[in-house]
Amino acid sequence: MRIAILGTRGIPANYGGFETFAEELSLRLVERGHEVTVYCREKHPFTEFHGVRLQYLPTIHHKYFDTLAHTFISILWVILHPVDVVLCCNAGNALFTFLPRLFGMPVALNVDGLERKRRKWNWLAKAWFHGSEYLSTILPTCFVTDAEAIRRYYKEQYGKDSLFIAYGADVSRAETRAVPDSLGLEPYRYFLYVSRLEPENRALEVRTAFEQVETDMKLALIGDAPYAHDYIQRVHDTKDPRVVMPGAIYGTGYKELGSWCFAYIHATEVGGTHPALIEAMGRGDLVLYYETTENSEVCGDAGLPYADEQGLVARIREVLAMSEAEREVYRERARERVRQRYDWESVTTKYEDLLAGLIKK
Repeated sequence: MRIAILGTRGIPANYGGFETFAEELSLRLVERGHEVTVYCREKHPFTEFHGVRLQYLPTIHHKYFDTLAHTFISILWVILHPVDVVLCCNAGNALFTFLPRLFGMPVALNVDGLERKRRKWNWLAKAWFHGSEYLSTILPTCFVTDAEAIRRYYKEQYGKDSLFIAYGADVSRAETRAVPDSLGLEPYRYFLYVSRLEPENRALEVRTAFEQVETDMKLALIGDAPYAHDYIQRVHDTKDPRVVMPGAIYGTGYKELGSWCFAYIHATEVGGTHPALIEAMGRGDLVLYYETTENSEVCGDAGLPYADEQGLVARIREVLAMSEAEREVYRERARERVRQRYDWESVTTKYEDLLAGLIKK
């Protein structure tokens, strides 16, 4: 199959969940003999990445137009350079998905979570995303959800059932620890948080909760965001020497940080299945997670939920007081849950079957 993947910032992944999804899926599809093109916003000095073709196209670098402008331009490019099937990411792009269909190309849309709930958007953007939810159910050939909670939402709200395909997780651990060492983080002596530093990801709450706990362990807050400067300043406004905030870290460094942490804190309140969460679980990290329907669906009894800042303070104290044997119970539950539910090869097979089926219709 000739497959176009668009609606993300592109690969190699250096931003968020959709970019990781595009990279992991496209690499595996190429290994299976398919021709895959990923449409990218960020320019790299190469046009191919492990067999995946990279198509760089312009965008409007603005908080409200970046994704929409690039996706629209990518759609026009696909129309001029036809493929067999299109996989589009982000429900906000739903309006454009009918265009390739007019030219005989089926389109699958991965809607992710409920983007309109993010606090960074103004009322107009929230209205756009709300309308895009409905358009996601009628304009693409089919739409995909990666969390059962999001699937239920669409079914109850719009009376349309999606195809559920879970996210995948890289479960391998890093044997090296160059990045943790460079940040002064000793093995199993730090709590780890990784996310875009935006309000709905609650980094500030994580930092202030940690600062209330007496421990000589450290907290590594890893992440950045392009349009959240004021919030990031608030997150960084601390004199606690135990808090380490180096910005965003990707690739091997990211894997090293997750492989040697004492515990992983997941605080995101919006979205479907979060890649960082299942990757932490797959590595066997001890997970503390903010309790939402989606996060609880992923973690089950393999992590420790909390509901607010004081709940996180209590959970941090709890895991510090646990015996190592008690912690290992949660770590093994997490590894097993990911092995059973979030295997990338299985996920790739489901997408491969979906895309092939759309072509045959």
